[in-house]
Amino acid sequence: MAEIINLNRARKARARAEAAATAAANRAKHGRTGAAKAADARDAARRAALLDGARLEDAPPGPDAAPPRR
Repeated sequence: MAEIINLNRARKARARAEAAATAAANRAKHGRTGAAKAADARDAARRAALLDGARLEDAPPGPDAAPPRR
């Protein structure tokens, strides 16, 4: 005897499977790998360090800061 299935559940399951396949394709097409994100983070840190190293003066001292050494 054939198994009785709920057509509404089958339709929703098929739609979920299609949506998952579409999402996987979009992640592959538009997503960034962990290595790419790490490389961007390293580049941002390098640029920030370069800017900080080229700074002529520190930030103005606050009210409780010690006077600068000379």
